[in-house]
Order: sequence, then structure tokens, then C-alpha cells
Amino acid sequence: MPIRPLAAALAILLSGAAQAAPSFVNGLALDGAMLDLSGGSDANNGRVGFFSDIYYDTQRNEWWGLSDRGPGGGTLDYATRMQRFTLDVDASSGAISNFQIAETVIFKSAGAPLNGIAPSPASNIGLAFDPEGLVINPKTGTFLVSDEYGPSVREFSRSGELLRTYTTPDNLVPRDAAGTPNFASDAGNTAGKRTNRGFEGLAISPDGKFAFAMLQSAMLDEGGGNGSINRIVKFDTATGQAVGQYAYAMKRSGQGQGISALVAINDHEFYVLERNNRGIGVGATLATADKEVYRIDLSGATDVSSIDLDAPGAVYTPVSKSARVLDLDANTLAALGNKSPEKWEGLAIGPRLANGDYLLLAGTDNDYSVTQNGTGEQFDVYFRFTDADPYLSSIQCPLGQTTGCTGADTAVPGDGSYRLLPGVLHAYTLSAAELGDYVAPIPEPGSFALLGLGLAGLAGVRRRKQ
Repeated sequence: MPIRPLAAALAILLSGAAQAAPSFVNGLALDGAMLDLSGGSDANNGRVGFFSDIYYDTQRNEWWGLSDRGPGGGTLDYATRMQRFTLDVDASSGAISNFQIAETVIFKSAGAPLNGIAPSPASNIGLAFDPEGLVINPKTGTFLVSDEYGPSVREFSRSGELLRTYTTPDNLVPRDAAGTPNFASDAGNTAGKRTNRGFEGLAISPDGKFAFAMLQSAMLDEGGGNGSINRIVKFDTATGQAVGQYAYAMKRSGQGQGISALVAINDHEFYVLERNNRGIGVGATLATADKEVYRIDLSGATDVSSIDLDAPGAVYTPVSKSARVLDLDANTLAALGNKSPEKWEGLAIGPRLANGDYLLLAGTDNDYSVTQNGTGEQFDVYFRFTDADPYLSSIQCPLGQTTGCTGADTAVPGDGSYRLLPGVLHAYTLSAAELGDYVAPIPEPGSFALLGLGLAGLAGVRRRKQ
């Protein structure tokens, strides 16, 4: 274990311990068969993958949701994308309703879609893309998206065209003992990020000068699957170069523990969504679901760019970490049998309400409610959420069909008792005092906010009539 000064260890335990938890308002269970606006008609070309991340653009009063590499698990063709969505927010209570897709943006490089298929050859990322974190640079209006394959951070135009890729620090690149990169799997790798454990979280400072990308869990050479310390990388958005790395101590290792979202509160404090792989999901075990939000502070943390985090005798100060700020398992929806979804992955600070409180929105990744066998054949997964463990009684049907199924039955009953796994949104409110030293993104020149048409007095993308 790394050696930490006593003061730093106390900071991890005590920082923010007195802060009250956000208050749950309501939630939405969104149809797992919902299609986006790309023109596609099935899971591989048009089904909404929901929320690998969520971002609220305070300047344009817009919500954005990010989908990951697609339902094929990196083996099938999928044009990666993000969705602009609208949401009614009650100006008084913060209750959410009326989710709708307003725009679908495909990620492209020189006009060619960035694809969810794993890198081939494994040493070259090429057009391979597994997007997991999303922010908008307030100075330029461009999108920054973090990727698990690299791990990398890429910048896109408003239309989804790739503008540039940030330089990934060398120590994070997955490599074998000879130093050859392997971005497609852990096979033979001895160092760098783990497969499917790249840059999961992404945040940006309010002035847009720095982006912060966070690995999902410990690197191969720093504990791998049993490691509990992972890294946050600070990038200069002007140059695309890393200017610092910081250590984050997870709650535990094992059970697929990792972080799923990083949200900027100001230029040094962040919310971190940390979770395990338990709960209602495709192939997940229900028991001991654990999804929690913490507040962290980079002030005083050691730049560990050149430090091996699990080396004997290593001395450094990790980021300070509060007591739990929010337990996402504490409030559940009847539509899911009052059970916790597995993959809480999106988190965003939303608009300010009429009483001065802020909306906090959390969302899940439903994996398109699709699974596949060893030969790549795909199946829709239908759940009966009232069962004790819905996955154990699930029905798997050939993609797009409701007959010829396996599992609890050979067909999906017509009574609506079985449904595809929905995407879930939870709305919370927290006071300005609870949020603390929050700084909203600073307007870019010529933006709506500078014209006096920005956040003040608004209560979401669309204000619900009272």
C-alpha cells in the first residue's frame, strides 16, 4: 500500500462529512426499445443506448446523453453517437418528465463513422471508439469525449467531426512486456490501463482551460483487478497535453468496482460516481448493488505522473475524498420492481430552480438490453422486474423477435409482464449551500449567456406549465 501522511488520510475520511445528501424527487424508466433519430431501426443502428454519460450545457440550456461502443461488445459494426434530448423540469420541485430525443450526432473522422469495433490491428486504434465521458468546452462550444480503448480524449465539432485527439500519457497506454501497445484486449499486456477500464469519467474546468479524465479502475501494473487506486489525468485543452496525474482511492476492489462519472463543481472539486457491477443488468448479479457519489478535491494532492502507485514505499498524497454524498440505491422505481439498476454511469449538475436549489440528474447505461453468445449472435433480453432476481428469470430472444426464445419461456408473453431493460433517470435537488463553491461554465464569446438569455430564471430545457 502507498504511504500517506496522516493529515491526508484524515482528509479522505472527513472532507465534506457534514454535507447533507441531495433529495430524491422522482425518476423515469425509458423504453428499452426507443429509437434515436439516426434513421436506424434495430439495436445495432438505431436503438438508444442511453447514458454512458450525461452533460448539461448551461449556455444553451441543452441536455446531452452519450452512448457507448454499441450492443456488440466491440465485435460488431456500430456507428458511435450521442443524443441531444429534451426534458421537462418542474421549476418549483425539480420533478422531471417528457424525455424526448431531439438530435442524434454520429462521431466521424474525415466523414467516416468512428466505430465501436475493437482496434484491429490491436496496436492501432484507428477508427475504433468506445465513448464513455462527455463535456462541452465553454470557450469553444466543441465536444470532448473520453474513450476506453486508448484511453484517449477526443475533441469534436458540433456536427460530430473529429478535430483532434489529446496525447495520452505514455504510462497509461496498454502494452506488453516488449512495449508493444495492445488496445484490443489484456492478452499479453503487463502495463497500462485494463481492457474496458479506460477513461470512464470526464470533466472540464469552468473556464474551459483544463479537462480531467479518470480511469475506471487501477491499471494492470498498479494492482489490476485487485487494485483500489486509480488515476485522474489533467489535460491542458489548448495543447491537448497532460499536465498532471492524481491518485484516487476507491471504496474497495473486486465486484467490478470502478468509477463511472466525473463532474466538475469548480476547478479543483468534483463529484465522482463510483459503483460495482451488481444490480439489475444484462448478465449481472442482483445482490449487494452499491452505487455511490463522493466529493473529491485535488487541492494538495501529489502529481503522481512519475510515481508507481503500488510500489513498496511509494509516498504521495491522494485526492481528498468526502464521506458518501449520495446513495443511488436508496431510491428506486416501481417500474423496476423497486430494485437498483446495475450501471449508473451518467451524472450532471443541471439548471437552477426557482427556489435557488440545483437539479442533479443521474442516468443508467442499459447495454441496449442486448447480450450475445460466443459466435456473436445477439439476443434481446426481456426482464420481469417483479421477480426476486429478474435476470435469473429473464427471456433471451433473437434480436428484434419475441418468439424462438430461451430462458423462462420460449416467447415473450403478450401481457406486458416482460420488458426490455429501460434506461433510468433520477432527479435530485440540492441547495446552493450543499453544492458549495460551485462555478458554472464560463460563457464563450457571443453565447446566449452573454446576451442575458442564459441560465437565470430557467428550470430546464423546457419549463413545464404550472
